[in-house]
Amino acid sequence: MQNTPENDIEQDATPSKTRRKKDMHALQEIGEQLVELDQKKLSEFDLPEILVDAINLARPMNKHGARRRQMQYIGRLMREIDALPIQEKLDSWHQVSVHQTARLHQLERWRERLLADEHALTEFAQKYPQADLQRLRLLIRNAQKEKAAEKPPKSFRLLFQELQTIITAV
Repeated sequence: MQNTPENDIEQDATPSKTRRKKDMHALQEIGEQLVELDQKKLSEFDLPEILVDAINLARPMNKHGARRRQMQYIGRLMREIDALPIQEKLDSWHQVSVHQTARLHQLERWRERLLADEHALTEFAQKYPQADLQRLRLLIRNAQKEKAAEKPPKSFRLLFQELQTIITAV
């Protein structure tokens, strides 16, 4: 068989075995993410009933072989639907959680700095001029007293909530 331009086009049109395998694994990965979702979030997708049933069957499986086979089955079912909108929605949810986590870390860093460094309150006041400094001073002082007396961290939590309110208002 000669290598004619027609044969080259035919070979380019069909994906390689490696490409098909990668695509299959990508669909299986999306299926795994769907299995991890709660029922409410799963219902937001317009999935065929057979796929939803397969996902619900995979959830309680904990034997590695059985779960792996079920995930392969879910991947096979995923080939019959358009997975792009599903992946986009999952990615957007992941981005939201990444931003929320970063925000919580920022709040935690401010709380730790305010409790450890007396000059941090001045810096905080410059960055967030709408902050009630008197209330913050009171919460910082009470949180420090609670920690020294080994009492429950009521003011420690209140300080976090106050910071959350101030930083969200910006």
